[in-house]
Amino acid sequence: MELVIISGRSGSGKSTALHQLEDLGFYCVDNLPAALLPTLTLQLEKEHYESFRGIAVCIDVRNSATDLAQVAKVIEALPESINSQVLFLNAKPSVLTQRFSETRRRHPLSGDRYSLPEAIALESELLEGLLQEADWVIDTSDLTLYDLRALISSRLQPPNREGLSLLVESFGFKRGVPTDADLVFDARLLPNPHWESTLRPLTGRDTEVAQFLEAHQQTGLFADDISNMLLRWLPLYKESQRSYVTIAIGCTGGQHRSVYIAERIFRDLKQTYAEVQIRHRELSRMATG
Repeated sequence: MELVIISGRSGSGKSTALHQLEDLGFYCVDNLPAALLPTLTLQLEKEHYESFRGIAVCIDVRNSATDLAQVAKVIEALPESINSQVLFLNAKPSVLTQRFSETRRRHPLSGDRYSLPEAIALESELLEGLLQEADWVIDTSDLTLYDLRALISSRLQPPNREGLSLLVESFGFKRGVPTDADLVFDARLLPNPHWESTLRPLTGRDTEVAQFLEAHQQTGLFADDISNMLLRWLPLYKESQRSYVTIAIGCTGGQHRSVYIAERIFRDLKQTYAEVQIRHRELSRMATG
């Protein structure tokens, strides 16, 4: 049975993640006391919940400090029939503060004893053990709700016939490397269309930008080398029982070079792998705001 444990900081998108897993066919439980996790999984296995793909539970700071301290041992004690992974959602303190201010919701730890910034800092300390157990960490600081749902779907969708799901993602280094990236490539060595005034407002998806980059021999060599490397070594990820790989391509702003290279690699991989998705992190930000 597949088990996904969702945790993370309040305001980082845990509810959105749990709702998405419910849409993907998981039996979902919010705010589960960590000590009850073995009992829940055994009960569901005993009752043969074949209509559900698996179990998704949210375990966060609403648990007691004692339960949170025992999470690692609880996970280790699960039966071998349980295939578990921990998804941890994070965000910058300034972003969390802004989100709580905008929604006017109360932080679980705030109140007479702690201010909001103090509650956010304390929560980070209490969840450190779960963060260390995480198989996948998502920083949602720059993600929309739609971005987060798409990321979770790409990672946790049912296995395809190759047993490997791929996500090619472009990003801008000035906003940081995606925390979920397995492989990162730096396209900043390529000529930058940003310095051409006619190309500056365009993106790597536009023909004019593609023509500019393709006029430089190193662009094709760079893209081909990455694709060839991936096609050579991705089968070993499959053999090591990996079901997903995120390939991140970065440039300075995430608008031109990384987008073009990501699109090109996406097309190359689609010729071999049926389950390949593409995401442009900074273009998503531009579209939403």
